[in-house]
Amino acid sequence: MDLFAHGRQSQIEKESPLANRMRPRTLEEYVGQEHIVGPGRLLRRAIQADQLSSLIFYGPPGTGKTTLARVISNSTESHFITINAVLSGVAQIREAIEVAQERRNLYGQRTTLFVDEVHRWNKAQQDALLPHVENGTIILIGATTENPYFEVNKALVSRSRIFQLKPLTQDDLRQIAYQAINDPERGYGQLTIDLHPAALDHLVDVANGDARGVLNALELAVETTPPNEQGVIVIDLDVAEESIQRRAVLYDKEGDVHYDTISA
Repeated sequence: MDLFAHGRQSQIEKESPLANRMRPRTLEEYVGQEHIVGPGRLLRRAIQADQLSSLIFYGPPGTGKTTLARVISNSTESHFITINAVLSGVAQIREAIEVAQERRNLYGQRTTLFVDEVHRWNKAQQDALLPHVENGTIILIGATTENPYFEVNKALVSRSRIFQLKPLTQDDLRQIAYQAINDPERGYGQLTIDLHPAALDHLVDVANGDARGVLNALELAVETTPPNEQGVIVIDLDVAEESIQRRAVLYDKEGDVHYDTISA
């Protein structure tokens, strides 16, 4: 990457939404999901040892599936390729496989393929990947909001370890909000912000376990609130209520949430 391209990339990252800028880069920065990445847990040990098998992460939006994949990409010695299942097809799968085979043959390097929204691939697309997962050419990391036991090729599921990510706790969301306020590089640490406890409580409550929801609302509140005479940006309850929509009821008549909802 030349100097101009590097500068442009840095500017793009600086101008990206707060939720993207604040994505954790390491396990130490990652908040929540202690049941799978807490100290001593299997996935944490596998990431730290760089000894991953194929994985599928599933859970609601904003719980850290893509972020966890990025943490892995920052810590692994394997070649890391990212694909979004909505935007890619068999041609992109074949291209990734060719790259993986070349790196394996020339350098003895493994390739990890992260597929976001993996449930969006049809059976033919998932089948195209299967033999290369089986023979170890590709280590698959899939992310999905759907239950993989219903929406992902059974053969892929049987060759992957499944990890369910849960909605973040209110304490998790508070920690994420404070990280964004205090981080001088990627967040608002260079500003003076007075975030009222009632305002934060409201953001956390309405976000309903979704880190992206909290950060999007916080960004809107900070960016649209002028500082007072003392140079302080005051985020009170009124500002918070204007900055985040009421929580939506997650309802999918064909998925798990349907049964959770009708049995509640």
